[in-house]
Amino acid sequence: MRGEADPLWSRLADAVVEHGYAVEPGFLAPEAVRELALALRKREAGGRFHDAGIGGRQAELVRPMLRGDRICWLEAAETPAEVTLVAALDALRVGLNRALMLGLGELELQYASYAAGRHYVRHRDLSPRGIERVVSLALYLNEGWTAGDGGELVIATADGEVVVSPTGGTLVVFLSERFEHEVRAAGRERLSLSGWFSRRAMEVAGR
Repeated sequence: MRGEADPLWSRLADAVVEHGYAVEPGFLAPEAVRELALALRKREAGGRFHDAGIGGRQAELVRPMLRGDRICWLEAAETPAEVTLVAALDALRVGLNRALMLGLGELELQYASYAAGRHYVRHRDLSPRGIERVVSLALYLNEGWTAGDGGELVIATADGEVVVSPTGGTLVVFLSERFEHEVRAAGRERLSLSGWFSRRAMEVAGR
């Protein structure tokens, strides 16, 4: 992961300005991928994961045929790897605000685990009551992932589909309202961190 002064931030912001999305392979080094995957496993072993739902965080309905992952909200960084990641993503938030003036404030993050064969149908990210999700992100924690493993993120654009393999260390960011997206079924367990940069609804209403 890189610091705020790195040209990475301007490159990601430029891509979001031009295309509405950005894909950055190698955002995480292999050792960081390994450490975060281990942090996920510890939370999982502690019984902190639950079946994900659809319809928003405050009114979720569990429908495994539509959304098949299990999640754990990362409400506080508990390991050095998580602390470093949150700091790096905050630098990204600052960079996006400078380039696009999006007013991004809050960061929501969750670990997600898809068992082999599970998927998530095409959808747009919903905003919880009182919050507007503006930029979505996905960060992959899969070591040794190959093309045959599947599990791709598919972003639907006006020009066709952008297909991203969930290779460990890859970061994807995109404008939440603009793009429908889906997760294809994988041949083995698929691990990730996903989240959103948001702003308060009152801030949106005041503009």
